[in-house]
Amino acid sequence: MSFQSMTIQRVFFAVAGLSAVVVGTLSITGCGSSEASSSSSGPTITPQQFADGVHAVMMADRTVYATHVVTNLKKQESVVTADEYWEDSDDAIPLPAQMFRMGAELVDENKEAGFTYALRSSWPLNEQHQAKTDLEKEALQYIVENPGENFYGEEVLGDTNYFVAVYPDRAVAEACWTCHNDHPNRGDDYPEFEKDDVMGGVLVRIPLP
Repeated sequence: MSFQSMTIQRVFFAVAGLSAVVVGTLSITGCGSSEASSSSSGPTITPQQFADGVHAVMMADRTVYATHVVTNLKKQESVVTADEYWEDSDDAIPLPAQMFRMGAELVDENKEAGFTYALRSSWPLNEQHQAKTDLEKEALQYIVENPGENFYGEEVLGDTNYFVAVYPDRAVAEACWTCHNDHPNRGDDYPEFEKDDVMGGVLVRIPLP
């Protein structure tokens, strides 16, 4: 791949209701390039390294929310529960996937973020999570057929070339797979998910100069 150097002065991202801030100067270069650009004296990372880093933070926050908030409330038989229609209730909080999507929407609104992210699935219960491009469809198929591997590629949307990373989105907490398995929107061919099954993919998209 022949990426040009790109400098990001500051990256903000909010995931699962928690905010993480990376402050400093990051110089992103193409894969295979190990030297910083002449206009930057900051540390150099590749688009893949950048995507891997933000994905690690996203999934850490999401796992903590799903395991230590949503699942614990259920075990404690709390009156407060995670519910898809939490906005219509005084005793409900968002589902992990909804928290994740709200964080992605905040990042999408921040033009200085330098990247976007989203959930995608071959079995979406919410149409917003359907694959939107041919590359996204290819990525979802790849992570299902190649357990333990991530998908990396590039695609052109409009006039912009993007680096795209898609990571397996696994069922990490009981609240995740029971919600999907019991959901009224699931079709006849919908999988019966269990712990650690790949339920979809986490997509990170980075515009390249």
